[in-house]
Amino acid sequence: MRKYRKILRNRKARIERRLDPTKRWSDQPAPMLTASPIHYEMGDKAEAITCGGLGAIHQMVRKIGLIDEIDRRLPLLKVHLPYHESDHVLNVCYNALVGGKCLEDIELRRQDATFLKALGAQRIPDPTTSGDFTRRFKHPDRIELLMDCINVARQMVWRQSKRTPFDCALIDVDGTFAPTFGECKQGMDYSYKGIWGYHPLIVSLANTGEVLTLVNRPASAVSHEGSASRIDDAIALVQPFAKRTCLRGDTDFSLTANFDRWSDHGDFVFGMDAHEKAVNIADCLPKWAWKRLKRKPKYGVATQKRRRPENVKEQVVRDREFENIRLISEDVAEVPYQPTKCRKTYRLVIVRKNLSVERGEATLFPDIRYFFYITTLRYRNPAKVVELANGRCDQENVIEQLKNGVNAMRMPVDNLLSNWAYMVMTALAWNLKAWFALLVPDRGRSEELLRTEFRHFLNVIIQIPCQIITKGRQIIYRVLGYNSWLSDFFSTWERIRRLQPA
Repeated sequence: MRKYRKILRNRKARIERRLDPTKRWSDQPAPMLTASPIHYEMGDKAEAITCGGLGAIHQMVRKIGLIDEIDRRLPLLKVHLPYHESDHVLNVCYNALVGGKCLEDIELRRQDATFLKALGAQRIPDPTTSGDFTRRFKHPDRIELLMDCINVARQMVWRQSKRTPFDCALIDVDGTFAPTFGECKQGMDYSYKGIWGYHPLIVSLANTGEVLTLVNRPASAVSHEGSASRIDDAIALVQPFAKRTCLRGDTDFSLTANFDRWSDHGDFVFGMDAHEKAVNIADCLPKWAWKRLKRKPKYGVATQKRRRPENVKEQVVRDREFENIRLISEDVAEVPYQPTKCRKTYRLVIVRKNLSVERGEATLFPDIRYFFYITTLRYRNPAKVVELANGRCDQENVIEQLKNGVNAMRMPVDNLLSNWAYMVMTALAWNLKAWFALLVPDRGRSEELLRTEFRHFLNVIIQIPCQIITKGRQIIYRVLGYNSWLSDFFSTWERIRRLQPA
């Protein structure tokens, strides 16, 4: 480790000298990019890869027991000629982890002898074989087994992480549409939005961004279909590692028949539809029951407040006399409320938005709209409850990363179950990012890596140029480049090396 630190210190000093902001430049006679002439040569003996961070990830996967768990519990292959189940799962996962967007990108890695050497593999499955493997999941129980294997490894990481137990484990649940342009994919359907495809259900842990459960469904399925049992499973998974749990979801997941059971295990805050009974309750509240809702600023000003630039979008709306809804003020109130299907009384938090409907410069009419949140949280003031409920919107970022970061929802194969299996294997790449971040010793950097987009993680942790050397029964990754995350990478690597195998 001392050698790593010395090399990193020297490389950091060199780049700081190059980028020294205090250096005074004179007028330059030529552009800064002056490389010429450029020649290319083929290296005869040196072998290198661009995704050197993959070695640390693979070592982590081995240490937390994911490989052994998959091979032991997932009996999809009668004989292993030559691949095991874990080889197929990790092949699809690693393809996403190094930036592959589709199954065909596996062929790029398969044709790279140095990549194979870096993973100690003679060969890896080709894209057709990988697609064939997803079709071996002919029953949902086998996909459930795969998710169980991932959850066993997840718990190993949580036990090793300094960030658990969580003070409050926030479990978010939502559905999203995954469109497809195929016409022969079994299980696809037509959604109410006019989209052909599927409607996956995602249950995630807001504290780390991990995906706890993924379930593929036809696009015609309603958002909450089958969600109650998945929420129960997520609670059981997280509860041993959290001081308390809190469920969050929009109005579709306000399943009142389950509220009493969920309240026995922890807290929840769900949106509620503005139905007639709820609106009547809000309309009948006295004036003193309402308090002005003050929201936290989106960010703090670090230096001095700058002049706000002109709102170009707002000006175009006015000039063209489009109908425009503008927020004037917000108020919040609360009342006790017992849903019909519940034995317990809960807390109903109501947000009243005072809106102005305008066209051009003219105000057409004022408008009042209500938003309702039902919760078990007794000791938070209403504004804090609203803030916590609105924080669920961060799950949209997780869904976006699943769709366009690791490309888990491309639906490349031929039926609902095989696409579900592909989704779970590819989403594992996103979870590996979270697990690596949880093992970063520096808490601040760990939090930063947890919140970063997958593309940034790919650039700073995975895409590290490394020379690959085999020596004395070891595979040595010799780091050739430098970035500001390498110090954290090496400290995390040392921690991974010290992990006791599961």
